[in-house]
Amino acid sequence: MLLRAKQSNPAKKWIAASGLVLKANKAALCFAALLAMTVVFFMPTEAFAQAINIDLGQDGDGTVTGRVVQLVVLLTVLSLAPSILIMMTSFTRIVVVLSFLRTAIGIQQTPPNTVMISLALFLTFFIMAPTLQAAYETAVVPLINEEIDEVQAFERGVDPFKKFMITHVREQDLRLFMEMNKSEMPEDAMEVPLQVLIPSFMISELRRAFEIGFMLFLPFLIIDLVTASILMSMGMMMLPPVTISLPFKIIFFVLVDGWYLIAGSLIRSFDPANVPIPG
Repeated sequence: MLLRAKQSNPAKKWIAASGLVLKANKAALCFAALLAMTVVFFMPTEAFAQAINIDLGQDGDGTVTGRVVQLVVLLTVLSLAPSILIMMTSFTRIVVVLSFLRTAIGIQQTPPNTVMISLALFLTFFIMAPTLQAAYETAVVPLINEEIDEVQAFERGVDPFKKFMITHVREQDLRLFMEMNKSEMPEDAMEVPLQVLIPSFMISELRRAFEIGFMLFLPFLIIDLVTASILMSMGMMMLPPVTISLPFKIIFFVLVDGWYLIAGSLIRSFDPANVPIPG
C-alpha cells in the first residue's frame, strides 16, 4: 500500500504540471493573437484618398500672402453675413413690433420665440425681395461668370442695400453720426459710408418700431382699465385685472383680424415703390 501511494504521488504531480503547461500555452497563444490583431489594425498603411490641392495664386495673380488675406476676409464676411443682413434690412422694425404686440396682449410666451422670429424673417424676405434681386443680378451673377472680382462684387452688392437704407433713414439721425464721424454730408447720398449709414438706419428703425408699439398698446390698455374699473366697482380688489382682461384682449385681437392688420401695416410702412403689394 505504501508503495502504491508513493508511485501515485509522482503521477499526480506530473498531471498537475502538464495542466499548468497547457494553461500557460493557451495564455501565450491568446496574447500572441491579440498582439497580431493590434499590429494589423494599427500598422500604418498606404491611403488611397484623393489629394487636396489649395491654389493660393499663380505667377501674376498676386502673392500668396495677399490671397491668404483675401480668403480670411471672405470667411469673416460670410460668418457675419446674417448679422449684416439683419442690420441692413427691415428685420429690426418687424421683430421689435412683434415683441411689443406680445407684451401688449399680455402673453409672454405665446406665440413662441421661434414662431415670432420665423414670421419676422419671412416678412423681411418679402419686403427685401426687390433689393435682394437687384444685388444678385448686379453682383453675384457677374462674380460667378468671372466678369468682376470680389471687391467689385462687394461694392455692387452693397449699393441696393444702401439705397434701401437711405430711403428709410431719418436725416436727423444721419447728421448725428456724420458729425460724430467728423465728416461732412456728401452731395450724393450714395457716398455716405456704411459705418455711418448702418447705425443711423438702425436707430431710425427702432424709433419707428417704438411709435408703432405705442399705438398697439392703446387698445389693450383701455381693455385693462375698463376691466380694473369693473372689478373695483364690484369690490373684487384682490382679483388681478390681468387675469380677467386677457381673454377679452385675445378675442378682441382675433375679431379685428389683428395678424392681417399687423402684417399689412408693417409691409406698407416701408416704401411702396420697393414693396410689391397687390391691390
